[in-house]
Amino acid sequence: MQDYKNQLPLPKNNKDLGQHFLTQLSTILQICDSFQVNKESHGIIEVGPGPGALTEHLSRKDAVFHVIEKDPRMQEFLQAFLKPEQMHFTDALALTMDEFIAQYFGGKKIWLVSNLPYNVGSPLFVKFLQVAAIDQMTLMFQAEVADKIVPFKTLKNEMNSLMALGQNYFETQLLLKVPPGHFSPPPKVDSAVITLKRRLNPAVPLKEFKSYEKFLRLAFSQKRKQLMGILKAQYKKEQLEATFSKLQLLNTVRAEALSLEQVQQMYLLLTHKE
Repeated sequence: MQDYKNQLPLPKNNKDLGQHFLTQLSTILQICDSFQVNKESHGIIEVGPGPGALTEHLSRKDAVFHVIEKDPRMQEFLQAFLKPEQMHFTDALALTMDEFIAQYFGGKKIWLVSNLPYNVGSPLFVKFLQVAAIDQMTLMFQAEVADKIVPFKTLKNEMNSLMALGQNYFETQLLLKVPPGHFSPPPKVDSAVITLKRRLNPAVPLKEFKSYEKFLRLAFSQKRKQLMGILKAQYKKEQLEATFSKLQLLNTVRAEALSLEQVQQMYLLLTHKE
């Protein structure tokens, strides 16, 4: 197993930022080669580059490239691969991504790459889903979170809100599993990398993202309860019974038993009144 050779000794990880630095070269290369881009149509954003294990390889791509990093200590490492104007030291969660992309990428589609911090992986993922210019993503998550988006750990394939949200807007695929030993310091859990390609015509359009997300939060808020009972807090009984009948669902069904299409159709039937 070959490690990535950083030009400088790795910095001490900041536990508050959930930092675990990727060091295994084959994993780095798989991530950096997961999509093909060119400067005419695409730009690349890396969120949370740390000391630059991915950055070094991404910076060689034929595309406009910028990084967003919360930890200003990383400038010392990133300046070996990037110009000052390519580095943005700010919190990605607080950044207005649409404005950032408009300013630095001029209408190009974006490939977003990130070794997501475990503590904010899901909020960042939901944030990225909403940005229309982001066309492709290669994201590393804690394996338990990745499994909720692209099930790979079990054969149950139980539906959940993160899967219903992500797979509505993107075609998703597991790229690779990453053991703790591929990081410094090693995390206590496994990781996984998934690739995402935006759907041109999602069943629930992007303009309804907030409404769809709200519906999913309610539908999956009480995993072991029957879905109809949960939805009665928001919708009339008659409307629910008509929707369940049209979808040929038992009134006793639980949300986790639904398919993606059933979740999408239920949302559309309940919110798009004719």
